[in-house]
Amino acid sequence: MTVNGIELKDEERTRCEVWTRVMGYHRPVSAFNAGKQSEHSDRVSFSEQPSGVQTQRARRRQAEAA
Repeated sequence: MTVNGIELKDEERTRCEVWTRVMGYHRPVSAFNAGKQSEHSDRVSFSEQPSGVQTQRARRRQAEAA
C-alpha cells in the first residue's frame, strides 16, 4: 500500500480496532459474537444538522421560492 509516497507492507500496518457503544458502555466490535457483528455491519449512519443551520439544498430551495 502506498500513501503520500510512503510504501507500507501489510506486516508493517497496524490493525484498526472499531469500538461502538452498547447498552451504555463501549466495546470493541471484534468482541461481538457473529450475530451481533452482522447486526453492527447492517447499521445505517446518519448525521444531524445543528439547529438553525441550513443545508445548501435548503438555501437553494428558499432562493428559488423567493
